Amino acid sequence: MHNIKHSKIIILGSGPAGYTAAIYASRANLKPSLITGLNVGGQLMNTSEIENWPGDADKISGSELMERMYKHAIQLDTKVISDNINLVDFEKKPFYLRGENNEYTADSVIIATGANPRFLGLKSEDFFKGKGVSTCAVCDGFFYKNKEVAVVGGGNTAIEETLYLSNFVKKVYLIHRGTNFSAEKILLNRLIKKIKTQKIIIFLNSTIKNILGDSYGVNSLLIEQKNLQNTKELKIQVSGLFVAIGYTPNTSIFINKLKMKDGYIKVIRAKHGNYTQTSVPGVFAAGDVIDHVYRQAITSSASGCMAALDSERYLNSLI
Repeated sequence: MHNIKHSKIIILGSGPAGYTAAIYASRANLKPSLITGLNVGGQLMNTSEIENWPGDADKISGSELMERMYKHAIQLDTKVISDNINLVDFEKKPFYLRGENNEYTADSVIIATGANPRFLGLKSEDFFKGKGVSTCAVCDGFFYKNKEVAVVGGGNTAIEETLYLSNFVKKVYLIHRGTNFSAEKILLNRLIKKIKTQKIIIFLNSTIKNILGDSYGVNSLLIEQKNLQNTKELKIQVSGLFVAIGYTPNTSIFINKLKMKDGYIKVIRAKHGNYTQTSVPGVFAAGDVIDHVYRQAITSSASGCMAALDSERYLNSLI
């Protein structure tokens, strides 16, 4: 380890929440350091088209948006550090953080470490990861051109993946354990149109029991479908499975350091500021580590802004 590096504010994470926090903290002349973590750019790096970013009427890719945010933060003198924090001590003042490359201290910390895709938990899923099982249609969909694939899930991500894949695969089977989708209406309307063309086939009240294949990869799925009368098993032939069943927040290093619920960091959400304050004064959280409801780039950015302002207010109180 080199000499411990001190900053007034350290921001953990390089997605919309982290970069927005950096932009606002930099403009407040707080000279923040942003530590990127392993997933540089966050989940948006896997998004090919963003249609709802305010001010961008034309579609923009996730990677392009994150590159713009990175440049904006750098231009305002944010120090961007490529490292991954694996230990924190919030009982010390200044706060202590240990990364894979260096040690750091800070007077205030903003946690914006995001979330990672959740998996089904099947042994066969582990076996076929990278050989037919994926969590990113944008990354891997190209390999399934004119083939039949399946998507599992019922939210925005699952519908977006299904619609995206339907543009170039032969057929998409959408598998959902419930009867109602939780996705936005505009996406559901697009889904209904695609169903009419028979490019998409839906299995409701259905769960994947097993993923089948050989040394070349996935070739079929064993599905259990329940209705009021009975339960039946189906086997569908597919070349790939895209898992879109939600996310797990990247908060494991904060267990027993901060108050949490279901893996998400608890924040005060006070009426008059300090919305992003965690259970430790001076430590703030933003983005997907505190939000399992909205999960949008714009809401992550907004909470990153609030975290920077809350942090600035906290630092001013120390003077």
